[in-house]
Amino acid sequence: MFSSPAYAQAAFGGGNYDMFVQIAPFVLIFVVFYFLLIRPQQTRAKQLKNQLANLRKGDTVVTGGGIMGKVVKTEENIVFVEIADNVRVRVVRQTITDVVGKTEPVKADAADGKAAAGEAKKD
Repeated sequence: MFSSPAYAQAAFGGGNYDMFVQIAPFVLIFVVFYFLLIRPQQTRAKQLKNQLANLRKGDTVVTGGGIMGKVVKTEENIVFVEIADNVRVRVVRQTITDVVGKTEPVKADAADGKAAAGEAKKD
């Protein structure tokens, strides 16, 4: 009628394996969240921070409010954006959400560029 103490102890004898089986789904869910949500968000934030640090005159940007405009002047934390002809607004640099169009970097000397292009044509 009564179960012996040996049977009762054997029922709970799994120990570490049972604990691993219970924790494994949580670990798996965290790994999936990391690779599908956290890691892409971190790379996007790093990319945007890099773009904001390299803003130049002539870049087309989108602000947090959805306003698109062209960068006219940059200061340390403020960017002057032209949103229409002769309409310029001051925008805090961190409120810019996207850089749509980048301008090409200005060459050091235009004459050197023309000379190099001319040499390339001769070859």
